[in-house]
Amino acid sequence: MNDELTVIEQRAVDFYGDELAAVKAEDGRVYVAIRHMCSALGIDTQGQTQRIRRHEILSDGEGVCKLHTPFGAQQTNMLRADLVPLWLSGIRVKSVKEELRPKLKQFQREAAAVLWEAFQDGRLTGEPFAELLETDSPEAQAYMMARAIMQMARNQLLLKSQVDTHGQRLDTHELRLETIEAALSNPDRLITEDQAMQLSQAVKAIALELGKRSGRNEFGGVWGELYRQYKIAAYRQLPAAKFDQAMNFLRQWYESLTDNSAEF
Repeated sequence: MNDELTVIEQRAVDFYGDELAAVKAEDGRVYVAIRHMCSALGIDTQGQTQRIRRHEILSDGEGVCKLHTPFGAQQTNMLRADLVPLWLSGIRVKSVKEELRPKLKQFQREAAAVLWEAFQDGRLTGEPFAELLETDSPEAQAYMMARAIMQMARNQLLLKSQVDTHGQRLDTHELRLETIEAALSNPDRLITEDQAMQLSQAVKAIALELGKRSGRNEFGGVWGELYRQYKIAAYRQLPAAKFDQAMNFLRQWYESLTDNSAEF
């Protein structure tokens, strides 16, 4: 492909401590900078870009655009987000440093979904707006309440459109109550996007602190320990009921390393 992309929106996505530049193009697709992903995985950008261009399918999702950076606009090769797993499947594990191999698996499992979600409803790991919501100010509480009301109204519209097998309208009021009660009481309910962001920030703080001592990238190890503690394969699979416990675990870990109070 290697076409010039018309960018309508650019965002920085924090993926397990690595910042990835992502854009939404005029075609409605999400693209991510190849250079940033290669840097995170410690592999050669030029070689991977050439491999993408030789691939019959990957080449259709490769393009270039001008990214806005602190150093001005820079011409950057991009890959369509939904093709990231296919690209990663062709990377030999042995070509990635041993300490970065857990990160390769994280990219393979989650990168495409995280990049896509970054442009949906404002969900973005590390987004300044999301950080403002964590302040628990009256304005933040009002916004969260308004968002909950909007979601409830959406559910009401969907329920209202349903009909039973006899062609009669369902009792939407009763269904709505059952839906809300089930969601709130469900012990298997997973953490929210905002809670996922808080976990990511806590892990980043610990990994950076460990990295100062070891000189290595410690993100994979910290995430791995969190997964082991709570028997999950991805942090978004953490049950909401265990969120506070997980945050306390991460705070204690950070404070044992720094002798300072955790700010997360």
